[in-house]
Amino acid sequence: MGREGSDYTAAIFAYCLNAKSLTIWKDVDGVLNADPRFFSTTKLLQQISYNEAIEMAFYGASVIHPKTLKPLENKNIPLYVRSFYSLKNTGTTVTKGQHLIPEIPCFILKQHQILISISALDFSFMVEHNLSELFKILHNYKLKVNLIQNSALSFSVCIEDKFSNFKQFLNDLELKYQISYVENVSLYTIRHANKKAVAEIEQKGKALLKQATKGTVQLVMQ
Repeated sequence: MGREGSDYTAAIFAYCLNAKSLTIWKDVDGVLNADPRFFSTTKLLQQISYNEAIEMAFYGASVIHPKTLKPLENKNIPLYVRSFYSLKNTGTTVTKGQHLIPEIPCFILKQHQILISISALDFSFMVEHNLSELFKILHNYKLKVNLIQNSALSFSVCIEDKFSNFKQFLNDLELKYQISYVENVSLYTIRHANKKAVAEIEQKGKALLKQATKGTVQLVMQ
């Protein structure tokens, strides 16, 4: 069933049995505001909403897979994420209600990314038919898109090359587009961002791209 298959199975059983709750046991205290492998200081999120958990998973947080959450959300079944190393700790509760307790910035890191900038060879505008073609080619080469930024003359995208198809993708695109790219960059996503959180990430290197939408800030760092 793939990654998190056992969690998904548990969620299906909880849904079918109309369970009062579901507990998933992990090797961490619960859902943290950052991955302790990459951030020296992390804090436990005592409660997050289903929507917030899905948003975090979408950006790359690895504790809970989105497909695990949907059956639970459909029947409003609370999910408890606890540590099998610390049985006395209550961990994190995922349910309807307040998005985040405590309300603090949450950091998500995706490494080994490729930042690509694409523009037309004749410097014409990047319009709908260009973008449609580019997304189709990205899909055909199984390149996962993690960030998009578009301007009148160029289209920038941060991707993962899980299947080593990037060089073939380049060969295909260079016939019609002007391409520049930077390999092995890191994509940081900050949920519930504030100035201090953004400044902390900006100190980690050179920011190649920055994008902010409704409290979520993403930075491509070299």
